[in-house]
Amino acid sequence: METTARADVWTSSVRLYKTRSAASAACKAGHVSVNDVKVKSSQTVHIGDRVEALTDGGLRIVVVSRIIVKRVGAAVAVTCYVDHTPPPPPKEETAYMPRRDRGAGRPTKRDRRALDRLRGR
Repeated sequence: METTARADVWTSSVRLYKTRSAASAACKAGHVSVNDVKVKSSQTVHIGDRVEALTDGGLRIVVVSRIIVKRVGAAVAVTCYVDHTPPPPPKEETAYMPRRDRGAGRPTKRDRRALDRLRGR
């Protein structure tokens, strides 16, 4: 059993990033930090380390519980870390804003008054 792994290999193996090259690019850009220190791709990750990765889905905060170096299925990948990512903020409900069809011309006075009422003016 492995005791350490490269940061880019581990983050791609546990599916934080889709590919190792994407994980490597994220490390180069400074989007991956281990124990609050931004790391290069070759930095080693140990069991118990706190990894923060800025992914397409937002900031992921995980603690390493098992070292793997090969990409595994999603069910196995979630057993390799403890997820401490905060839940996403609730989505704000927005009022439906009717849109005029493109090329329909300028709004009429009646349309403008209806829009003003909708906007609360």
